[in-house]
Amino acid sequence: MALKIDTAKLATALMAASIAASAIAGASVSAKRPFGALSDGRECHSWRVTGAGGLIADFTDYGGRLVRVYAPDKNGNLADVTIGWNSAGEYEKYGFCAGALIGRFGNRIKAGRFTLDGTTYQLPVNETANGRHCNLHSGPQGWDAQVWTARPFCDGDSAGIEFSYTCEDGEMGFPGKLPAKVTYTVTTENTIRVEYSATTDKPTVFNPTHHPYWNLAGESSGSVLDQELQIFADEYSKTDKSLIPTVNAPVNGTGFDFTSLRPIGALAELMKADESLAPMDNWYDHNFVLRKDSRKMRPAAKMRDPKSGRTLEVWTVEPGLQFYGAQNFTTEMPAKAAGKTLVPFGGIALETQHFPDSPNRPDFPSTVLRPGEKFYSVTEYRFAAE
Repeated sequence: MALKIDTAKLATALMAASIAASAIAGASVSAKRPFGALSDGRECHSWRVTGAGGLIADFTDYGGRLVRVYAPDKNGNLADVTIGWNSAGEYEKYGFCAGALIGRFGNRIKAGRFTLDGTTYQLPVNETANGRHCNLHSGPQGWDAQVWTARPFCDGDSAGIEFSYTCEDGEMGFPGKLPAKVTYTVTTENTIRVEYSATTDKPTVFNPTHHPYWNLAGESSGSVLDQELQIFADEYSKTDKSLIPTVNAPVNGTGFDFTSLRPIGALAELMKADESLAPMDNWYDHNFVLRKDSRKMRPAAKMRDPKSGRTLEVWTVEPGLQFYGAQNFTTEMPAKAAGKTLVPFGGIALETQHFPDSPNRPDFPSTVLRPGEKFYSVTEYRFAAE
């Protein structure tokens, strides 16, 4: 009689063994591996970082992306909990900035235009669907479209990748030459720490972020509407039809009230009934005003999958959190798992950043960076199971 092997269970067992071994051996970084080519011929690569606590994360130099995160559930079963694809070409084709570093300015700028020190700068207007007219994530050749220089490192119990890229003066219309570094560190506490630093030789605006999508049941497991979310914010930014903030308003009594942990789809009826949300499909693509705290680092959001027990806490020094509900995912997009596809609401993006359109809003926290100043920001993704 032929021996039948459950390949899915075998893969899980092998990954569990790898995690157990890593916890004994300490942190590590794999050798550089091919990750495919882009349409213009640029070759891309990936690395696997294993933390001493057992968390495993894959990164690619294409857009400085986080490709995979293997996290255990309450029973020790592993799943890849971030949305993405298996090659640089697929990321280029399907987009959604999945897993990418975003800069030099994350989110939207009204009409792609701002004035700084008396000079007006025009950026590409690259979001025009549904009557919108704005610059989104810096334009079609932002950080997510670049191949970054990667420096893997392993120092005792911590390991990670330092990515570097220099924005040239005038690139995508922004002033100033801006060398930037983003360092991902996988810690012993099963945390992915993301640190941003940059300088400039001319006054400019700078608002970097990171754009992973999370599904704590596993990347090809379906909708996240039954998973739970808490956002540590009492206000959100209302928007116009271009998704540009108009006024900050209380979340209380609205579909934006995630002040306590609740299912992501719990307030769907309130969202559908709000006609002002029609430009974003009556769903989430909004800035939340995080509560101020005397501590430099503070919680921004918590996500939980009740079935697996996996949790993700997002901590940051940034003033805002953009919550995008992935309503535009389709079954035409493959998942990383063979034979699987994505679905609408198949993940959520929780992007820590300054507020959208900040260069045109003196009432918002400033995103101006000047020569002689050094930008520094940090966000952490803290994984656990309960």
